Amino acid sequence: MALRIIRKERDPALRKRAVEVNNFSPRLLQLLDDMVDTMLQADGVGLAAPQVGISKRIIVYRDGDVVREIINPVIIKKQGEAVEVEGCLSLPGVLGEVPRCEYVEVKGVDRRQEPLYIKAEDMLARILQHELDHLDGVLFTEKAIKVFSYQEIEKLGEEC
Repeated sequence: MALRIIRKERDPALRKRAVEVNNFSPRLLQLLDDMVDTMLQADGVGLAAPQVGISKRIIVYRDGDVVREIINPVIIKKQGEAVEVEGCLSLPGVLGEVPRCEYVEVKGVDRRQEPLYIKAEDMLARILQHELDHLDGVLFTEKAIKVFSYQEIEKLGEEC
C-alpha cells in the first residue's frame, strides 16, 4: 500500500485545470493504485489526482462497496438539481450545501484504455460531479450556497 499526501485548500495544485492522460504507463497504474489506497485510508468516497498533487484527469470513487477508476472523464449529460451537504478530503472540517445535478452520464476510459460509460443518480452523481470539479480546479466551496464548519453543524443539532 502506498499512500499519497492529500493536498489541502491553499495548495495551488487544487486550483489548476488537470491535463488529459495520454501515456498509459506502469506509473499511471501505480498512481491509480495509490489513489485508491489513499482514498480508502482517508475514509473518502472520491479522490481526484490533483488532490494528491498530480495534474492528470483521473478520479477514483466508491460506488457502494465497489471502488472504481475513470481516466479522462467527461460529463456528457445532466438532469435535475438537488441541494445536499458535501465535504471534501482537501477541506477537512468544512461542509457546504451544494446544488448539483441529480443525474449525470459520464464517459471516460479505464486503466486498460477500455471505454467507460456511467449513468449515475443521486449520491453517485454528486460524487462524480464533485471529483470532476477538482479536475477543473474548482472546490465545492465555490459552488456552495452556504458553508459550515463541523462545529456549526453540531451546534445546530444540539438546538433541535
